[in-house]
Amino acid sequence: MLPSALWKPDAIVRLFFSVFVCWYSGSVLASALPHLAGGKEGTAGVLATGGGALVFLGLTLFLAWRRWSLEHFMRQMVLLLACFYAGMAFGVWAQKLAGPATHTAGQVSIGALGFQGAALLLTIPFLREHGLSWSQAFGLAHRRRDALLAGLVVACLFLPVAWGLQQLSNFILSHLQHLGFKPEEQVAVQVLRTAATHPDRIKLAIVTILLAPVAEEILFRGILFTGVRQLGFPRLAFWGTGLVFAFVHFNAVSFFPLFVFALVLAWIYTRTGNLCAPIAAHSMFNALNFAMLFLIKDGSPVT
Repeated sequence: MLPSALWKPDAIVRLFFSVFVCWYSGSVLASALPHLAGGKEGTAGVLATGGGALVFLGLTLFLAWRRWSLEHFMRQMVLLLACFYAGMAFGVWAQKLAGPATHTAGQVSIGALGFQGAALLLTIPFLREHGLSWSQAFGLAHRRRDALLAGLVVACLFLPVAWGLQQLSNFILSHLQHLGFKPEEQVAVQVLRTAATHPDRIKLAIVTILLAPVAEEILFRGILFTGVRQLGFPRLAFWGTGLVFAFVHFNAVSFFPLFVFALVLAWIYTRTGNLCAPIAAHSMFNALNFAMLFLIKDGSPVT
């Protein structure tokens, strides 16, 4: 049985919109990171346009979370959209000036903070708006030990299934290359595989094993899945949030394994009524993949 928290639909939309804005801000900052040290051609242009993007996107967040009134709704909406699209335009300009994307541990960490880190921080005012604590909202005190144990067991059981699905996806996509499908690893996996220094590996481990599971389970299972169910669409909540979860990882090879994993996570959350269960499963799943990544040179772990 899921916790009885009732989410306001407009609050869910505001939260996910804000997370997207923060994610995009993080991607702009990550693309400008190589230019922050100076010495690269076009640095002034990248920093100017990137700074403009961050200013407008910051104003977008401010407007999204301030109190709205029916009397000034249209004016506030127009102002919010103007800041949002101006920030997006400056961001695209900055990324174009920055040149082809590079992926380092630092850039991946900034991207994670822009997405998962922002999600955790924005959940605070989201819960405050509903007058709920973390425990009340996500059932964190309900049979916690059983929930944690169930999550760990489910992760260990699902891991070989995920690897099998990953290999199947890779096989299918490799035979569809003539249609434009090219099997590639997730960017995060590529960075993990090439991380050479211990500080980089520790940084990536914190993001992969701790930050990502907590933030993503709060967003996708704790809020989106629960919110859609409360609107009277349990099947859409189950299948739809699974598709969204797989899609936001932006990788064709991992799409199907992550979709099935999302269904498993939603199921265990429904069964236990405690978000600790899917968080533990997600964290253990990522930890095992992270460990295997450095033990097996070939293969593409699902993270």
